[in-house]
Order: sequence, then C-alpha cells, then structure tokens
Amino acid sequence: MSDANEIERLRAQVAELEAQLAASKPSPPRQVEAGRGSAWRAVSSAILITIACLLAPLSVASVWASNVLSDTDQYVETVAPLARDPAVQSAVADEVSSAVLESLDLKGITTDALEALSQQQNLPPRVAAALPALAVPLTNGVENFTRDQINNILASPQFAEVWDQVNRAAHEQVVKLLEGNQGGAVSAQDNTITLNLGPVIQQVKDRLVAQGFTLAARVPTVDRSFVLVQSDAVTKAQGFYRLLNLLGAWLPVIALVLLAAGVALARDRRRALFRGALGVASAMVVLGVGLTIARTLYVGSRPAGILTEEGAGNVFDTLVRFLRTGLRATAVLGLVAALAAFLAGPSTAAVRTRSGLQRGIGSLRGGAEAAGWQTGRIGTWTYAHKRALRISAVIAGGLVVMFWTRPTGWVIVTTALIVALVLGLIEFLGHPPTPAAAGPVDTYHRGSGADS
Repeated sequence: MSDANEIERLRAQVAELEAQLAASKPSPPRQVEAGRGSAWRAVSSAILITIACLLAPLSVASVWASNVLSDTDQYVETVAPLARDPAVQSAVADEVSSAVLESLDLKGITTDALEALSQQQNLPPRVAAALPALAVPLTNGVENFTRDQINNILASPQFAEVWDQVNRAAHEQVVKLLEGNQGGAVSAQDNTITLNLGPVIQQVKDRLVAQGFTLAARVPTVDRSFVLVQSDAVTKAQGFYRLLNLLGAWLPVIALVLLAAGVALARDRRRALFRGALGVASAMVVLGVGLTIARTLYVGSRPAGILTEEGAGNVFDTLVRFLRTGLRATAVLGLVAALAAFLAGPSTAAVRTRSGLQRGIGSLRGGAEAAGWQTGRIGTWTYAHKRALRISAVIAGGLVVMFWTRPTGWVIVTTALIVALVLGLIEFLGHPPTPAAAGPVDTYHRGSGADS
C-alpha cells in the first residue's frame, strides 16, 4: 500500500469519527446531572483536604505526646540535656544548697563551737575574747565551700547520670500528672508543677561526705520541691494531653487518609495535591507560632526567684524540641510534595523546567553514546518500564520517610534529592528501541504510556 493511499484511508476514518461524535452529543439533562456530580465531588474534595490540613498539626502533637511524653526512654532522652544546662544547674544548685545549709544550721554550730573553745581555761584571754567574733566569717566560708562543692557536683558527668535516674523513676508520676493525678515525685497543686529534689540532695550529701565534709552526714532526708511551672495553663495542658494521648498514632493515619481521599475525588488531582500539601505546610507554620506563644507564656509564668528567663526558656525548648523537629519535617515534606505537584503541572515555568531537564539528560546520554557507551537491553527494558520504575522510586522514598525513627527536615530533603537523582538516572538509562527491534517493545510502550 502506498503512502498516499494510507493517508486517504486515515482521513476517511477521521471524518467518520467526527460524524459519530457530532451525532452523539449529550442531552441537556445529562449535562446538568454531570455538572451536579462534578460540583459535589469538588465540594467533598475541598472539605476532606481542609479537614486533613486542620488535623495535621494535631497529628504531629499526638505523635509527640504518645511517643515522647508517654514513653519512659523517650522522656528521659528528652529531659537529659537539662542536666547540662548552666541556667538549670544554677537554679537546682541554689535549691539544693539552701536545703543542705538549712539542715546543717552552720551559724549555730559555728557559734556554739567557738563559745565552747573560748571557755577553755588554757587559752589566752585575748584569744578567748576574739573567738566569738569569728563566727560570721567562718560560717560564710563554710557556706561558700558547700555551695562551690554542690555546683561542682551538679556540673559533673555523674550528676547527669543521677538526673537520668531521677527522671526515669519520676516518669510514671509525670504521666499521672499530665493525666490529672497527684502525688509522688512530681505533683501539681494550685496550678503549680513541682519536682522533688530529694534524690538529688541525697546524692549531693553522699558526695560531700566522700570528699571529707563529714558534717554533711547530719543532713536528714529532705523532700525539697523545685517549681517548674506556676500557671493557670497547667489544668488546660492536662486536658490537652489526655486528648492527644488518646488519639495517639491514629490521628496521622486519619489525616493522611482524608488528604488522599480529597485528592482522589478532585477533578484536577495534581492541583488538589498542590493545595493540600501547601495547606499542611501552612498548618505546621501555625503550630510553630503556637509554640512560640506558649513559650512566651511559660517564661512569663516562671516561678519568681527559681528560674531565670533564660533557664525557663531552655526548659521549654528542651521539652518540645522533638515536637519542633516533627513539625519542621512535616512542613518540609509538604513543601516537597507541593513542589513536585507544581513541576508536574502545565504552567510555563513547570514546562520549561521539565524541558530543560529532559534536554540536559538527553545531552548527557547523547554524549555517552557518542563516546561508545551503550545501555543495550538494560536501556530498552528501562524505557519500556519507565512508569513503573518512577512510581517505585517515589514509593521507596515515602517508605524511607515513614519508617525513619525521627525524621528531620534534612532527612526529608536528602530523601527527596535521592529520589530525584534516581528519576534522572531512569531517564538517562531509558533508551527507545532501534527501528529494527521496534516490534513488541514499541507496541508495549504505546499501550502502557510509559513515556507519558
């Protein structure tokens, strides 16, 4: 068959198809029904995506509450840096020093000892008369020595170990506190959260005695309370914690399912994914602003004379640092998904970006082929299965992020870059079959839409 006859045959087929389409125009009622169905899908999609975006910050907070605050190991890991924080060490040292010195009554002991010495008959009168006047400087010297030793003990690595042990033992009480219960090493009374420093004082007592300050052995068992928070927000935080802990790890799954359902119902799924991803990232920004406000309120409610502004801020930052890590990672993930959806769109910038990448990869492949490097059957197979390979690369990246113990923003960005490199490698290796071998492979490729 000649080329002219083939062209005429194709023209006839096109004319026949146009006639069939003209004769099968939909009736007005069906158009209205289709329009109503499309409107309902659009409204449902918008509602589902909006709810998913609203649940996103609660999802991050629920994972933090259930995995960090409710797990002993995670909680101890969270509060461990406080043992090395100078502001917190100073505040704890002041409380411990006050408890130890009040128990010893150094002024009374020194005064009594000097008076007893002054009454010795073998002392010169001038010395006996001067001894009582040494009570104040001797007391101050012993107090300064005691405070210095306590500061050194709290700054030592051994105190970090004691701090971990104390918090591990107190974690159960912390959970009870957040659930609204009272008592134990940690308690909440009159909207005040206090930490019992008894174990810390006992450790300091043992260390002082071991260093030769045997007077410290007279320190009795002391239940000294260290005020962490004094605010009306304690009761509200208890209710919020119970809610988040109840939702646990299910809330992120629910939010993700709602987002996926909203994208699936949308008429333009790419645009829906773009808007939903930006919505999730924006929700993380709102959560970050909320944490900033909460930090300001916490610092403003710090106990007078206990924690400085710096110390209170460091305590808050330490307690919520994993929550901030989660919101940043989720925000970056949303931005990466939005960028991918944008680059897949029909905008001029997206088309130019894709075209530029394709030309760049094509130039690299052409240069490699000119140098004698051929992909052979691997290139033909990659070209035929390009769509499946792309989907597999994206799914693999998602699984890496999903099963990472505590992903950060850098983990998200690094994973996205690796996925992008893999996609570029697939494009580079994929080589269309030569005309001589364009039988089954070309048929498969046209049928599967692998180059779409």
